[in-house]
Amino acid sequence: MHSQGSSVFHELERLLPLVNKPVQYVGGELNSTVKDWDSTVVRWVLMYPDAYEVGLPNQGVQILYEVLNERDDTLAERTYAVWPDLENLMRENGVPQFTVDGHRAVGDFDVFGLSFSTELGYTNMLTALDLAGIPLAAESRGDEDPIVIAGGHAAFNPEPISRFIDAAVLGDGEQAALDITDCIASFKADGSPGGRDALLGRLAEIEGVYVPSFYDVEYLPDGRIHRVVPNRPEAPWRVAKRTVMDLDEWPYPKAPLVPLAETVHERSSVEIFRGCTRGCRFCQAGMITRPVRERSIETVGQIIANGLAKTGFDEVGLLSLSSADHSEIGPIAKQLADRYEGTNTSLSLPSTRVDAFNIELANELTRNGRRSGLTFAPEGGSERIRRVINKTVSKDDLIRTVTAAYGAGWRQVKLYFMCGLPTETDEDVLEIADLAREVIRSGREASGRRDIRCTVSIGGFVPKPHTPFQWAAQLGWEETDDRLAKLRNAIRGDKEVGKAIGFRYHDGRPGIVEGLLSRGDRRTGAVIEQVWRDGSRFDGWSEHFSYDRWMAAAEKAWADEPVDVAWYTTRERQEEEVLAWDHLDSGLDRDWLWEDWQDALNETEVDDCRWTPCFDCGVCDQMGTEIQVGPTGRTLLPLTVVTT
Repeated sequence: MHSQGSSVFHELERLLPLVNKPVQYVGGELNSTVKDWDSTVVRWVLMYPDAYEVGLPNQGVQILYEVLNERDDTLAERTYAVWPDLENLMRENGVPQFTVDGHRAVGDFDVFGLSFSTELGYTNMLTALDLAGIPLAAESRGDEDPIVIAGGHAAFNPEPISRFIDAAVLGDGEQAALDITDCIASFKADGSPGGRDALLGRLAEIEGVYVPSFYDVEYLPDGRIHRVVPNRPEAPWRVAKRTVMDLDEWPYPKAPLVPLAETVHERSSVEIFRGCTRGCRFCQAGMITRPVRERSIETVGQIIANGLAKTGFDEVGLLSLSSADHSEIGPIAKQLADRYEGTNTSLSLPSTRVDAFNIELANELTRNGRRSGLTFAPEGGSERIRRVINKTVSKDDLIRTVTAAYGAGWRQVKLYFMCGLPTETDEDVLEIADLAREVIRSGREASGRRDIRCTVSIGGFVPKPHTPFQWAAQLGWEETDDRLAKLRNAIRGDKEVGKAIGFRYHDGRPGIVEGLLSRGDRRTGAVIEQVWRDGSRFDGWSEHFSYDRWMAAAEKAWADEPVDVAWYTTRERQEEEVLAWDHLDSGLDRDWLWEDWQDALNETEVDDCRWTPCFDCGVCDQMGTEIQVGPTGRTLLPLTVVTT
């Protein structure tokens, strides 16, 4: 037995030579923190439930890690999903789920916080709980077990994992994590009266914290939900999300982690604004993070200067849901390029809206660095389907923008689309091939070269909670695959430009499982536990994912229920149906979402409310928030050039 808070590294170390990529488990990264266990009161372990290479760069976890560790009375460490080779050895040798910072047992901490940006990490959460010795079912945990809290975008419908978590945090986590820490600290100072249940009662009173066990769900005979009712006085009828209004007050990350092993993003990142009001109807992130809140140019400059000084990275990602929409993106790009002139620091916008992009901006971003490819996301192949999804960009806009990029010296453009959108037909998808062909032809003409490339990347559409498409039927996987095969043939069949067009897509099966998990309810938890017991791990990785295993688990878990996978995925909902997440308030008015769904079916577009009068979505008035955009007239001073 280890003493509480002690390191288990000596037990783990013997196993590391036997596994693939042991470096991901050893910790000690630049800017990581290990505190003395006994000198702190509240101890958090934070997990992004995926492999180190995906989890380490995650902004949300890095920000909370810093925010919590800045407090003297608080300790925060990180843990990631272990690959099956190490999982098996840990089980054989009795080594518990551990943190990479102090290699302490996850079960020793007060809070186990998990950040879910995708639902496909749910089975990895169960592995971590099980390896940590924490009972999977929240109702089976004792006073000594950590409080398990989910956050991130998937936490806006935590019902499928409600049996495994003690609480979920809706919305922005920075202040919420500190409030939770204060709550636990005062609970401990009072002598922990009433144990775990009383602590959950106190947590439920914090804005944005949802405790699933304090609610009962009643069902109709046909499987639909009748109602969701609080069973405790502390539990509000609806739980409202948290919103950080002044991002300049939270200039994180101040010292980003520098990974030891290769990760998916090797760069310093700054979130230049949060929220999006473009109103793309498929986009959950844009809907649940409203309103738009911009960071000032000074704070952006400060975060970048800190990040570069403390990491040695030579690339800076300007992150947001649509970074070129920052009201001062031109000055930000120009002044940052001026500041880092002559250094090897490059700036990048991960993905750019076609209609917000211009060559001047692109030239500023690449002035000091590499001219890598450009990524645009038209999302829909035809103008009709783009009206349905409210992606207000015309074919002419796209051709003009891409042609200008090729003419200015870019060689590679990536276009991202979705398949399976509501009302979509084969013709809508086949127009993607026409678009790609025209992109190559126009690009050859503008650049006078034959070596330009265009990659078409296709994702399957999954309807998400808190979006106008939350009522939509999802396209079945067979139809998705059939449509993509027709598109592939149309692209490859063109002798003139086919070889210049790359085509990347996933088959339709993982999307069905994601759809089941994203719009599932409490009954879905039985399927998640069953498929995990049957061996599911790392469902977001195609080489580990098994569709058949998920379908078999659903059949077994729901043998006596009136629901099945199709009921959750390919079935359209009606307006009066109670949705599993209706008691969780993202600020969006349900009537407004329904009207926007009807607008979609009528192919009616809606403007961006940043620059037009309010459309009454409900967020600003119900949440007491407001849109915060420039111009502020502020500049990035001093404009001295940084020399390396």
